[in-house]
Amino acid sequence: MYLSTTRASDIAGDTPAPKGPLRAVPGTVFVLGLVSLVTDVSAEMVTAVLPLYLMAGLGMSPLAFGALDGLHQGATAVLRLAGGRIADRTRRHKLVAGTGYALSAVCKAALLLATTPWSVAAVLAADRTGKGLRTAPRDALISLSVPPGEQGRAFGVHRALDTAGALLGPLAAFGILWVAADGYEAVFTVSCCVAVLGVVLLALFVREAPAPPLASALASAPTRARPPLPPVRTLLRLPGLRRLCLTAALLGLFTVGDAFLYLLLQRRLDLSAAFFPLLPVGTAAVFLLAALPVGRLADRVGRSRVFLGGHVLLLGACLLLLAPVPAAGGALLVVGVLAMLGLFYAATDGVLMAAAGPLLPAGLRTTGLAVLQTAQALARFAGSLMFGSAWTLWGPGAALGLAAAGLLLSLTVVAVLGGARAERAS
Repeated sequence: MYLSTTRASDIAGDTPAPKGPLRAVPGTVFVLGLVSLVTDVSAEMVTAVLPLYLMAGLGMSPLAFGALDGLHQGATAVLRLAGGRIADRTRRHKLVAGTGYALSAVCKAALLLATTPWSVAAVLAADRTGKGLRTAPRDALISLSVPPGEQGRAFGVHRALDTAGALLGPLAAFGILWVAADGYEAVFTVSCCVAVLGVVLLALFVREAPAPPLASALASAPTRARPPLPPVRTLLRLPGLRRLCLTAALLGLFTVGDAFLYLLLQRRLDLSAAFFPLLPVGTAAVFLLAALPVGRLADRVGRSRVFLGGHVLLLGACLLLLAPVPAAGGALLVVGVLAMLGLFYAATDGVLMAAAGPLLPAGLRTTGLAVLQTAQALARFAGSLMFGSAWTLWGPGAALGLAAAGLLLSLTVVAVLGGARAERAS
């Protein structure tokens, strides 16, 4: 793992990185990774128990859970644009991101008061509001801290630390459920305390990244896209960003949420509810190990190629779940699905942001990243609704088969259009 210096003065700053394969990342990237690590411990403690808590404990239907999972993915996606615009206009990326982190911490405490499926849904909507506000400003802080040629590596470092939290969170939830008499309330309480720690780390150690004024950002956009167009329309006239948005949205429409994949695994293998929180641990472990090398690979061979390859791996996980499983093949099924899912996240999460960062003017980078995240999140929201509806109407197998077919068709369309574009360019 690439480590920054441990002195507090260096953590807060962005001193030049030493040369060599083990060179340090800028301090802002490293500390934001620590903030995400702590926050993900908090978030994944809740996420790990949520599917069974809602469907088995509170009696939520698959269709309703699909709507909730879509909400979790992207119902508040428009707030990513709001957070991005506020951060770019005020050049206060840290403040906007910190507000989002603080709101999510408050929501962890509010889960203790929610006792019905839809009160839980309301709290989760507020939590997603916090995530929507913070994601683009945080990613802009990372992108503005490193040169264009090291974007994939920087996001890989951040996502590796972030995923370490995703690995520890389900383990913590598993331990609490194992020993606590009233396990769910204990999980929510500990989750809230950990989330507060993440806010404190952000406030004390992250420094604001310099960005040019909005006027100079607009001046660096294409000449034909200058005033009077609003910033979002200006950015969408950038051909590279427009292609990324369309690609991410098309593939996101058929991206099956990991919660659904875990539920399918649990049903196929009849796993005990106590072991259900361990399924995300396998995904997070693979993501953690792969995030850095995949990020560096994306810098070398092309971020768009790696992004598409990640969706091929997700398709493989879906097909593996659809295939007949021998009596003694349960362990292989779990390992295969979780490994492919972890590699999917390693090849898509930070890589997509790294692909977009160099395309965007610095003063509008937060808004540009938010536009891309919103397109993807809204598509995944629609996809979760479709998957939940198909599960309710025709069963989980048919729903997964339709999603796999849609993903295969989308990958084919993107590959054909990309090949045609490359041929015209040559």
